[in-house]
Amino acid sequence: MSQNLISANFSAETIARMDAALATLEEIFAPFSDITADVLEGLPRMGEKSEPFCRQTAIVLDQNLAVIPPSVDFEGLKEDFADLDALRPRLLRLRELLNQIENVKDALGCDILGTSLEGYGLMKMFGKSEGLESLRQAISLRTRGRSRKPDNGTPDTPQA
Repeated sequence: MSQNLISANFSAETIARMDAALATLEEIFAPFSDITADVLEGLPRMGEKSEPFCRQTAIVLDQNLAVIPPSVDFEGLKEDFADLDALRPRLLRLRELLNQIENVKDALGCDILGTSLEGYGLMKMFGKSEGLESLRQAISLRTRGRSRKPDNGTPDTPQA
């Protein structure tokens, strides 16, 4: 019996809304496209342990504005903290959403594979093997490297 973990049934309107939301995010972050992993490689990173140091430094600097030379961009530091604090909850939401999307993709794939294997087994069982040679080849690619029973001319139905 086929399993059906999910039936997403994305309408054309839903797909268009997804694409519009993604296009909005792409537009918002387009000015930062030159910030790549290569650009950041080798630069110091503010991690969990260094963030409290940086925040405390900003507080102390704010309390001692007279000692800050013009070459120190203290206003930029405050703006960067504000931007970071605004970005973090959205990043968390995006990570959670990405996890949901991955789960939907995996559930759809599981449904597709299960039904495909069931259909292939039915075709073998009822002797309707016309046109199954290309499927046998595809399955042999999928199962290559797995242990199999002795070859009797047809591949074993792989486990999902």
